[in-house]
Amino acid sequence: MTVLAWIAVAVFLGAYALIASEKIHRVAAALGGAGIMLLIHATDAGAAFFSEETGIDWNVIFLLLGMMVIVGVLKQTGVFEYLAIWAAKRARGRPYRLMVLLVVITALASALLDNVTTVLLIAPVTFLVCERLALPAAPFLIAEAMASNIGGASTLVGDPPNIIIASRAGLSFNDFLVHMAPMVIVLMVVFIGLCRLLFRRAFRYDEERAAEVMALNERDAIADPRLLWQSLTVLALVMAAFVLHPVLHYEPSVVAVLGAGVLVAATRVTTEEAIREVEWPTLVFFAGLFVMVGALVHTGVIGQVSQAAADATRGQLGLTTMLLLGASGALSAIVDNIPYVATMSPIVADLVQAGGGEAHAQVFWWALAFGADLGGNATAVGAAANVVVLGIAARNGTPISFWQFTRYGLVVAVVTIALCAPYLWLRYL
Repeated sequence: MTVLAWIAVAVFLGAYALIASEKIHRVAAALGGAGIMLLIHATDAGAAFFSEETGIDWNVIFLLLGMMVIVGVLKQTGVFEYLAIWAAKRARGRPYRLMVLLVVITALASALLDNVTTVLLIAPVTFLVCERLALPAAPFLIAEAMASNIGGASTLVGDPPNIIIASRAGLSFNDFLVHMAPMVIVLMVVFIGLCRLLFRRAFRYDEERAAEVMALNERDAIADPRLLWQSLTVLALVMAAFVLHPVLHYEPSVVAVLGAGVLVAATRVTTEEAIREVEWPTLVFFAGLFVMVGALVHTGVIGQVSQAAADATRGQLGLTTMLLLGASGALSAIVDNIPYVATMSPIVADLVQAGGGEAHAQVFWWALAFGADLGGNATAVGAAANVVVLGIAARNGTPISFWQFTRYGLVVAVVTIALCAPYLWLRYL
């Protein structure tokens, strides 16, 4: 690597260390790191702000912005209070049952929506139900973020890296259902069991609180029925457009912004009320992180690391698959999995071609997808859903530290990726 590439690595590691240690605010660390990358010419304005490969992913930023506005309007209707009471009553106030219910809902929703949209919708419900039952919200939020990453791995539209892989490999929605979804179901069962062990201290049953919740009528929580129906109609249309992306060819970010605009224009909600719930620090943090990771791509660091990993396998199918799975999981825990997959997919395409393009060589794509999607659970900045959850938690007075998330995430990532290894080996090798 060049001297500039080594300096870029040092800047990234320094910013990452500050984010992990929480010596300064994560937004300041990300912006500072992005500024230094621009200062040393590890990237430039064109690459940082306009390039699809090395720049800020504006699709992610505007998807988040649009969905945050929609969620902000929905919050005024009382629907989240309704769902919180409904979930607590179905779980009969039992904390573990409640967590199982919430993570299953999150995983299922993430299979049809992107995982960021899912956590934006489920987080307000989580805060309300935990408040009702006097439970700590942090463990539930962490579990939901991880469930969204696991559930999102099952379909083409569930996680952005899958869309990139499908485009490069020519894979269909059904391909992901056939090859990814069966293992994701197994992983969710294992994850539910892990939740029982990892978060056992949070399962404090309060009989009085549970009795109070069981006596509530969830319908009384709806404050504005008309606004609720307007909001749900727009949300349903937005979700349908997400699912129909292969037909409509509208990016999720465009759909989210259009939905937010229509909702604000068609209701009595003011602009100030609509943007009140927007997590501006989270959006800025993403922008800084994208610039830093883009600088690593721009200077060739990620490409060289990926290429070295591919060269080390010497064309051996089994070894290549396992190394690709492990390396993707490890790197996706540190850098955002979107630019990683964008950089790695041409290399994987070459590996598939080197294997004659045969059906058995397609295992490389599934190894890349499982590693990138599940590796994001390992750290607080490994996946977009994790970052959004941390931002929402901080805004609601329940801050989740980098290490609080990561000490659970590492266990979940290692276990789920380890389980994928025998699945890939037995089914394809």
